[in-house]
Amino acid sequence: MDKKTEEFYIRLKEELNNTSTWPSEYLYKFIVPTDVKKIEAVENAFDNMGAVIKTQQSKAGKYTSVSINVLMETPNDVVEKYLEVSSIEGIISF
Repeated sequence: MDKKTEEFYIRLKEELNNTSTWPSEYLYKFIVPTDVKKIEAVENAFDNMGAVIKTQQSKAGKYTSVSINVLMETPNDVVEKYLEVSSIEGIISF
C-alpha cells in the first residue's frame, strides 16, 4: 500500500472513531465493471454478515454500482473490508 493510501485509511479510522458509536451500521459504495464474477466477488466479501446489498447498472451497462449496508464492529473492521475488496480488478471505492 502506498503512503497516500495508508494516510487515507488512517484518517478514515480517526473520523469513524470520532463520529460514530461502535458497533455501527456502515454504508459501503463501490463501482465495478459490469462483470458477474467481479460483482459476486464484492458480494461474497460481505457474505454471512447480514449485509443489505443493492446493485444498479449504469445507463450504458459498462459499470455496476454496489451499495452495501452492514453492521461493523470497529473502524478497523471497516478499513479491513475496503482493503479486502481492493484486490478486485477495476473496483472504485467511495
